[in-house]
Amino acid sequence: MGLFSRLFNEFIDVIEWTDDSSDTMVYRFERYGNEIKYGAKLIVRETQFAVFVNEGEVADVLGPGTYQLETRNLPILTTLQNWHHGFESPFKAEVYFCNAKRFTDLKWGTKHPLMLRDPEFGGLRLRAFGNYSIRVLDPLKFIREIVGTEGVFTTDEISNQLRNLIISRFSTIVGGAGIPILDMAANYDQLGEFLTRRIAPEFSEYGLELTKLLVENISLPPSVAEALDKRTSMGMTGNLDRYLQYQTGTAMEQAAQNPGGGASEGIGMGVGLAMANRMNESVGNGKPAIAPPPVPQALEFHIADGDAASGPFSVSELKQRAAKGAITPATLVWSPSMVDWQAASTVPGLADLFKGLSSSPPPINRA
Repeated sequence: MGLFSRLFNEFIDVIEWTDDSSDTMVYRFERYGNEIKYGAKLIVRETQFAVFVNEGEVADVLGPGTYQLETRNLPILTTLQNWHHGFESPFKAEVYFCNAKRFTDLKWGTKHPLMLRDPEFGGLRLRAFGNYSIRVLDPLKFIREIVGTEGVFTTDEISNQLRNLIISRFSTIVGGAGIPILDMAANYDQLGEFLTRRIAPEFSEYGLELTKLLVENISLPPSVAEALDKRTSMGMTGNLDRYLQYQTGTAMEQAAQNPGGGASEGIGMGVGLAMANRMNESVGNGKPAIAPPPVPQALEFHIADGDAASGPFSVSELKQRAAKGAITPATLVWSPSMVDWQAASTVPGLADLFKGLSSSPPPINRA
C-alpha cells in the first residue's frame, strides 16, 4: 500500500461494505495495519453481520445498525484493548462483514449415474439435478469452520462441498425409498422437502441454513429412455386393428396423390390387400369372430378290484375288459362326476358295454 493510501485510510471514520456481487459471502474490511480510528462509525446493513476479530480472537458480533466505535459501545473489545480509562487512540482489529442474504440458484447434480432397483424395471441407472439456496445463519461459526482468514469468501469456494453432501444424501434416500421411476416426477416436491429436512442439520454445522432444495429433473440414460419411449408408444397405439386401418388409409391417400409413381402403385396394391385380409380376419361380415368351444374330455372310470381301486380307464378300455369278462355288470365303478360307487350296469354310457355278451361260459372242447 502506498503512502497516499495509508494517509487516506487514517482519516476514514466510516466502516461499511456495499456488495455489488451476487456470490460474496464474507468480506474483510481492509485497513492499513488493521488500525481503526477511535470513534469511527460502523454501518451494518439489514442483510449483514459484522464480526470484530482482535489479535485472532473474536471480540464481538454486531447485527444491523449504526455503531459508534467507543469504549462504552464495545465492552468486549474494550476489555481486550485495556481501555479502562477511555484512552482515545486508534486500535487494531479486523472487521469481517458476513452477507446474511439468501444465496439462490446454487446448482447440484450427479456426476455419475446412480444405481438403484426399480420395482417395475429392475436395476436402473439414473441422473438427477436441481438447485438449492442457503444463507449464513451463524456468522461466528461460519468464519471459524469455513472462512478462516480469507479476505473474500464466495459461494464457489464451498459449493463443491455442499453439492457432494447433497448428492450423497440424495443417493441414500432415493435408493431406499422404493419409488418407481415412473412415479418420480409426481414426487419431486415431496422429495425436495424431505431432503431439505434431512440435510439441514448438517448445513447448520457450518453455520449455514439450507432454506430450500429443489429436484428439477431425474432422467434415465439415453438408451434406456429410448426403450421406454418405444414402450410408451406401443401403449399409446391403443387398438391395433384401428391403428392398422388408419395407417392403411393414410398410405392409400398418399399413393393416390402420386399416381405417376410406380412405387405408389405397389404401395397402394400391397396396402389394399393387407387391409382387405386384416378386415376379413378381424371383422368378417360385420360379426365378431367366435372361438370354438373347448374339446370335451373323454370319460374315464375307476373300477373296484376287491378292496382297492384301479384305473382310471377309458370307455373303450372298459369295453375290452367287459369282452374278456374282467368286469361284469355288477362291477363297481366311479368317476369324478359321480357321488359314490355304482354298479357298471347302472351308469349311463356303460350299460351298453354288456349287451350281446353271453352270461354263460363257452363249451369245453375235449378234443
